[in-house]
Amino acid sequence: MTRQKINLKSKAEIQIMKEAGKIMAIILQLLGTKVAPGVYGDEIEELALKEIKKYGVTSSFKNYQIHNDGVPFPAAICFSLNDEIVHGFPFGKEIKNGDIVSIDFGIEYNGFHADSAITVGAGTINKQTEKLIKITRNSLYQGISEVKPENRIGDIGFAIQNYAEKNGFSVVRDLVGHGVGRSIHESPEVPNFGKKGEGMKLCEGMTIAIEPMINMGNYNISCDDDDWTIRTEDGRLSAHFEHTIAVTKEGCIILTEIN
Repeated sequence: MTRQKINLKSKAEIQIMKEAGKIMAIILQLLGTKVAPGVYGDEIEELALKEIKKYGVTSSFKNYQIHNDGVPFPAAICFSLNDEIVHGFPFGKEIKNGDIVSIDFGIEYNGFHADSAITVGAGTINKQTEKLIKITRNSLYQGISEVKPENRIGDIGFAIQNYAEKNGFSVVRDLVGHGVGRSIHESPEVPNFGKKGEGMKLCEGMTIAIEPMINMGNYNISCDDDDWTIRTEDGRLSAHFEHTIAVTKEGCIILTEIN
C-alpha cells in the first residue's frame, strides 16, 4: 500500500486558510441566494467570476485538470442540477420550480485553497426533497463532530454513512472528500462511508474537505460524455454539502464559515 504524504499546516497557514474560507463562504452564500426558477446557471457563474475579481482571489476550479491529457474544467463553479451529483457545468441550464442545485466552489488566496459546497432548492420543493437536503447537510456535521486528534478517517465516514442510511438515503462510494491546502486536492482521501477505528489517524495541522454526497436512490453513479458531470445512475436526486476543516489540538475548526 502506498503511504499518503500529508502536508500539515502551521497555525499561521491555517489562519490564511481561514481568511480564504471566509471570502469563499461570503461568495458562496451570495451564489446560493440566486437559485430560483427562471435563473440560468450562466448567470450564477458570471456572478461568481465578478465576486472572484472583486475580492482579488483566484478560482480553484476553472481550467483545473485531473489528468494532463484530460479536459480542463471550464467554469469557476460546479453547478449540479437534480440527478447530477458533482462537477456539473453551469452553461445553458435553466433552473425550474422544484429543482435542486448543488454549487461547489473553491478559491485560492495567498497560496492556499478553500473548498465548500451547498445544495439549494428552487421555488417549491416536495417534502422528500427537503428531507434529502436536510439530511445531507446534517450528515456533514455528523462527520465534522468526529474530527479531533487521535480519531481516524473511518470515524468520519462511519458517522456520515450511519446517519444518512438511518434516514433512508444512500452514500456515494466512488467519490470522496480530500485534503486541502496549497493544492485544491491533497492527501488524504476522506470517504463518506467507513468503519469506526479504521483508516488514517487524524493529527493537529491536517486540513481536509469533508463532503457528503447523498442520493435519494441507490449509490451507483455514471459519468456524462463531457468527462466531468457525475450523476446518479438511477436518475434520482442527489445533494452535496462540504466544508474545509482544520484539525487542532483541541478538536477542529470549520474554515469555510463567515463567522
